[in-house]
Amino acid sequence: MHYRDYYQIMGIERTASAEDIKRAYRKLARRYHPDVSKEPKAEERFKEIGEAYEVLRDPEKRAAYDRLGSQWQPDQDFTPPPDWQQTAHGAGGAHVFHGEGFSDFFESLFGGGGRAAGGHHASRGADEVAHITVTLEEAFHGGTRALRLTIPRHDAKGHLVSETRTLNVRIPKGIQQGQQIRLAGQGSPGPGGPGDLYLDVAIAPHALYRADGRDLYLTAPVTPWEAALGTRLKVPTLAGTVELRLPENSQSGQKLRLKGRGMPGNPAGDQYVVIEIINPKVESEHARTLYQTMAHDLAFNPRAHWETAA
Repeated sequence: MHYRDYYQIMGIERTASAEDIKRAYRKLARRYHPDVSKEPKAEERFKEIGEAYEVLRDPEKRAAYDRLGSQWQPDQDFTPPPDWQQTAHGAGGAHVFHGEGFSDFFESLFGGGGRAAGGHHASRGADEVAHITVTLEEAFHGGTRALRLTIPRHDAKGHLVSETRTLNVRIPKGIQQGQQIRLAGQGSPGPGGPGDLYLDVAIAPHALYRADGRDLYLTAPVTPWEAALGTRLKVPTLAGTVELRLPENSQSGQKLRLKGRGMPGNPAGDQYVVIEIINPKVESEHARTLYQTMAHDLAFNPRAHWETAA
């Protein structure tokens, strides 16, 4: 039997806080989740991470594990010290931890079972991580969606199996890419109750808008005469159409701001309208004549600065 360094598996220091441990687990679980990971041996790593988290998230298991000391090396042959049962379980009697489906190293230290003797509470099940893609409209307005999820979990024999569930998920108004939705009690089962399920949120690409944090960007195609003379544009927003004044002599790439028209929040984001001048095609002699007249009468050279810079 080989020693397992749970701190090394989680990529954390031995002094890590409970929040550090939870944060590291969520990050690693997302990376090695068998449903989405392209990493080699993702399923094996996912199991190792789950086992390490099972120990380090529980103050009693972690304290018992820490009593082994830090002199051991990963994969080094390991035999529990002769007094391990008393050290880990206390002098007052056996203390059995939930360890179904984990490694021989885990089982040699903590065994299996449920509630500990003497009234100690057994561990909750592990937290799980899944993924959800929402539309920009759903993120803007919020709402509820029935979501069918296939979630890997460990059965009683430690085998990784898939479980399909249909859950009603509340999408918070103004949620952003990369944020998480927590579904309490929807994680892996455990003798002390189930863990939680965390949904990593991705926002699907939109035909009109590009999101940057809480700000939205919309490209507005305009004609040369609208840009030159100015006009009033009817601009779509996720909350409805608004009217925007396009000033005279507007240029391609110019940004006009609609304050508070971005994603909801405190404060709300803005919507930026990016001007793009579109020239009509020359598809008739009349159109060609108009362009030739402009070239002659306006005598405009947009590259004049090249000559002065040379």
